[in-house]
Amino acid sequence: MNVAVDNSVNPLVASVKPSKTMALTDLATSMKEKGVDVIGLAAGEPDFDTPAEIIAAGVEALHKGLTRYTPNTGTSSLRKAICKKLKDDNGLEYKLDEILVSNGAKQSIWQAVLATVKPGDEVIIPAPYWVSYTEMAVLAGAKPVVIQTTPEEGFVLSAEKLKAALTPKSRMLILCTPSNPTGATYTKQQLEAIADVIRDHPRLLVLSDEIYEYIIYPPAQHHSFGALPGMWDRTLTVNGFSKAYAMTGWRLGYLAGPKHFVSAAAIIQSQSTSGASSIAQHAAITALALGPQGGEPVQKMREAYQARRDMIVAKLRAIPGVKLAEPSGAFYVLPEMSAFFGPGAKAEGFGPIPDSDTFCRYLIEKANVAVVPGDAFGADACIRISYAASIEMLTKAMDRIVASLDPKIYTRRTGA
Repeated sequence: MNVAVDNSVNPLVASVKPSKTMALTDLATSMKEKGVDVIGLAAGEPDFDTPAEIIAAGVEALHKGLTRYTPNTGTSSLRKAICKKLKDDNGLEYKLDEILVSNGAKQSIWQAVLATVKPGDEVIIPAPYWVSYTEMAVLAGAKPVVIQTTPEEGFVLSAEKLKAALTPKSRMLILCTPSNPTGATYTKQQLEAIADVIRDHPRLLVLSDEIYEYIIYPPAQHHSFGALPGMWDRTLTVNGFSKAYAMTGWRLGYLAGPKHFVSAAAIIQSQSTSGASSIAQHAAITALALGPQGGEPVQKMREAYQARRDMIVAKLRAIPGVKLAEPSGAFYVLPEMSAFFGPGAKAEGFGPIPDSDTFCRYLIEKANVAVVPGDAFGADACIRISYAASIEMLTKAMDRIVASLDPKIYTRRTGA
């Protein structure tokens, strides 16, 4: 007798959305493998190689036999280097037991949320937001409270909007500056205004995601939220090596914060992944020794990103109907393109285009350019374009997008 297997999964999984950035990146990769000339601008991954000095340190770790488990929280050498970096670059002082090294900043964020947020709590998330923030809140049993921001506001959360959204259940505010997906960078004055609101709410913590700290364009400057007066005790700072040092595959990030919170996150890590790669940790010490703001290797990458930003912003602004807040950091641009989808919008040989999701499907099928629909970031009127690609590739991609929007084959939204 055959008995059917129970194929049910945890109900929490059913409540979580899959990552659209990963799905579109995988689709673009699959199309390339089939011989389609697709330009992938969906992934948030530097196109540069890891700097040679860091690679050499990784090879050195292998030859030295540094291939065994490390302490759960990270090697003391790396945590000392992180403490120095945070003090020198960010004005933040931490002890070794207030640092937790993990397998990427994503793990650091997830563990920080799980360690501090209770079921029924509210997690405040400014939109547009990184795709995983809301889903992490849901997995922790919390309610994501999304606060919309606009291109006209520079995609920056105002103190007034934050104050209006807070309730006795508010437990955590997630700030990302420079921002994925908008490239927005908060000024010190904007952060201070937010801090003034937070002071009146003793339960409210701040998770400051600073993974794009070194990818910032003058005159913008980075300011760590935890360094503001009175904010250290309630701030969980997350950073890592993937973006600035082009070390995505090395999988290394870290959490810094008050000991009781970091220790709770470390317990979660000890029962899930344990410590991060010993090889990556050894290489990361060399990365942090390259100099302020990442030293010369990061400076060269930052200059290349800025040139790309300038080019892609100019091309987007030349398209009638596109609204744009110029990014001042990271390597994304989030144009508001609602004139191209909605009631009446359609494309020859494709059909109606009701939303950003369909619009991006049109671009990948007809223009062979992969970008991410804004609904993945809580901003359905937008699309996200990553400019972590060469100028030549970006120029080719933008030319394809412009051609695909030619009025001869493309009809905009009614009234646009």
